[in-house]
Formats: sequence, structure tokens, C-alpha cells
Amino acid sequence: MSAMEVGPSTPAAVEFLESEAGAVPELAAAYGELAQLYTSKLWHQLTSKLEEVVRLELFAAAGGSARLVALYEKFIADVEDKLNLLRLARIVVAIAERCTAPGEAIAFLDPMVAKMSEQKNPEQPTVFLQMHIAQLHLAAGEAGQCKELVEEALTKLGEMTEVDPSVSAAVYGAAAQLAKAKQDVAGFYKNALLHLAYTSVDALPVSTQRDFAVDLSLAALLGENVFNFAELIAHPVMRSLAGTSFAWLEELLHCFNRGDLQQYDELCYKYADQLNAQPALVQNERKLREKITILALMEIIFHLPADDRTIELTTIAEKTKLPLDGVEFLLMKTLSVHLIEGIIDQVEGTVRVSWVQPRVLLMPQIEELKGRLQGWKTKVHSALVTVEGESPELLGVA
Repeated sequence: MSAMEVGPSTPAAVEFLESEAGAVPELAAAYGELAQLYTSKLWHQLTSKLEEVVRLELFAAAGGSARLVALYEKFIADVEDKLNLLRLARIVVAIAERCTAPGEAIAFLDPMVAKMSEQKNPEQPTVFLQMHIAQLHLAAGEAGQCKELVEEALTKLGEMTEVDPSVSAAVYGAAAQLAKAKQDVAGFYKNALLHLAYTSVDALPVSTQRDFAVDLSLAALLGENVFNFAELIAHPVMRSLAGTSFAWLEELLHCFNRGDLQQYDELCYKYADQLNAQPALVQNERKLREKITILALMEIIFHLPADDRTIELTTIAEKTKLPLDGVEFLLMKTLSVHLIEGIIDQVEGTVRVSWVQPRVLLMPQIEELKGRLQGWKTKVHSALVTVEGESPELLGVA
């Protein structure tokens, strides 16, 4: 009798584990534990062990996917009605990820969607599976099928309550990859950030973190209506660029966030080789200049008190290095993308800004606001002292 105690009355599922352990000795300990949990009917612990087993590196070798599919068919299928549906979905996705061809993985996952749809509360597990199927369709060059699944999932996600983070991450991850394939830069930026919002960055391989950081940095720079860089700069994923050949991207993002035209010119000279190695940046050089000039204008406005945002056009021209007609075009562009609201007075040669789109602030900007609040507090106190001194009867001061 083996260590798994196989006998005449042993369930077929356990016999399968014994057979596999004999064929692949490296699996003996893990499969032995699966058999023990199975016979003890410890379904929660069994689920956790299955999540661990399907990710074992030995399945990355040739034939690994076939063994995992067999594990599902001969063992997991026997207990799947005892397992949490969403965790089961994660297990079958991990198995599908070992398949060498997208079509093979789709053929494995499609029946799982149909099977789970018949269970109680199947919405989140099925959406999770469908998003991985969507990415497989995209990898197979079937963008239309991917788009259909993603759009349907986004609608469902908006209708769900108490959504598991892994489901949200799967939906936004698929949406980001679809946008990237369609060269929808702004769409990729938005959905990739949302994907990371529901993902533990530390759990991602360093190479994956770096890929996200590079892609998001380029998307922030090139995105049509992306003018807020602080959210990305502050994101933990950006740490993965430190010490790499892409560290210059973070410097460039900080420069854009400050609207620093002088530093931008210096960085373009300093990192000319790196910039020229990115065709998208080279092709959009004029748009990049326009974007950082808009951000330079936003920085001018940021430093003004909220109750006095009337700026002379000549001041903007001086700080942005633009002629006056260029300043008017800059203001029209900034107004058109709704970064500000205000009125241009061509007679007086001024612009009065009445509203500025809220921005995510980094610590130096928050410190500056803190200083302004302290100044405001001092002014209010001074005004109060003056009023109390001049009109004590109005305030009931004896």
C-alpha cells in the first residue's frame, strides 16, 4: 500500500493522484496532501492547496498543461461543487495559463463559463473567466471578440455590488490590453491605472511592474487629454524604474507635472538618445511641447490666490516663451479641454480664470497649499482683530 493508502474502496480521484505522484515523484508530497484533504473533506484547505499546486513551476515544463488539465478532469471536477466559485475560477485560469496556444486555453475555459453559469451567484466568477478568455482572443488576433466580451463585462461591473478586487482587476486589465492593441493611448492609461488600483503591485513580478511603469509613463505623456501626472508619479509601480534604463521617464513625468519648460529642454538634450529610441515620442514632439506649455500655464494659475486669478497675457507670454497670438491659442486650447474656465479680455490684455480643474497634488504642492492656508488664517485673524477693535458693539464685546 502506498503513502496515500490506496485500496479497493479508494475513490477514483485519489487513485488519480497516486498514479500521477508515481509518474512524477516531485508531485508526491503535494498530491499526497491533496488526497489527505480530500478524504478529510476539508474543502477550504483543499481549495488553498489547489491554488498553490496549479502554480508549481514544474508545470511550466513540456507537458505541464496536459497534466494540469488532467488534474482538473480527474480530480478537481469531482469536488468543484464543494469549492468557492471565484476561487475555482482562479484555479482554472491558472491551468489555462499553462496552455501553449490561445485556442487551446479558450477551448478549456469556455465550457467552464457555461458550467459556472448554472451555479448560484455566478456573475463574478463568470466575468473573471470571460476576461481571461477576452485576452486570449486578443492574443489570437481576434480583437472583435475581445471587444464584445470587455464591453459586456464593463456593463456588468457597473451593475454589481461588493465586487471582489480580482474581478475588477480582470475587467480593467482586459480593457487596458484592448485599448493598447487599438492604440487608444488615453483609454489604456485610464484602464491600466484602474487595473493597478485593484492589484497588489508587490505581488507582480518586477518585470511586469516595469512594463506597466514604462507603458503608463508613455501613455501619460502621449494621452490626448491626460494632464494630471501626480497620480502616476505617486504610484508604487513607478519604483520599478529606479536604476533601470527607463529611469529617465520618471524625471520627465516630474518635469511635466511642474510644467517646467526650461527643464524640459534640458532633459530633451540630456536624454536625446533615449527619446529618439521611442518612435511615438519622436512623432509627437509637437504635441508634447503643446502639453507641457499648457501645464506651464496651469502652474502659473496654481501659484495665484484663488480670489485673484487675473493674469496679464504678457506675463503668460514671458513664462511660456510664446508670442501673444500663441498665448491666445494656448488659452483657447486650455479652455477647450476644460482644464480652466474664464474670460479672455483682449482689450485689457488679460485673462480672468474663474475655475481650475482639480488636480492630484504631490507633497511639495501640498506644502505650498499649507503655507497659503496659514497665510489666509493670519489674514482672517488680523481682520477679526481690526473689526473687534473698531466695532465692539457689533460683536457684543464689552
